[in-house]
Amino acid sequence: MIPFTQVALFTDTDGRARFREETLLLNEGTPSARLSTLFPATGLQLRQSPVGFRSPFHCTDAPQWLFVLSGQMEIGLQDGSSRTFGPGEHFYSADTLPAGATFDAAVHGHWSRQVGDVPLVTAFVKV
Repeated sequence: MIPFTQVALFTDTDGRARFREETLLLNEGTPSARLSTLFPATGLQLRQSPVGFRSPFHCTDAPQWLFVLSGQMEIGLQDGSSRTFGPGEHFYSADTLPAGATFDAAVHGHWSRQVGDVPLVTAFVKV
């Protein structure tokens, strides 16, 4: 079985967004085309963000995969850390507001921004 590294953006027990790397196994398919198990999805949404785009802190409404098609996207967390994703890179975004919590921009969520001189084009696969 071949491992596949998935970057996950998630809400930790303290309500703060964090990144972690998880291993997904590619244990289906053939030796020349290894596949993961089939993941459920409910829809696909495309987005284009112009040069200079930056969001305020926010949470993901519902878990989704995010794939960068062109440009670069930086995701920043409350602790000051960030990660940048370029074309062909992806992450699983499950940074949702904890049950019963009221959004607090000083505690919850992440921000995102377009980086560089190429507009950001992303694909969201809703799960």
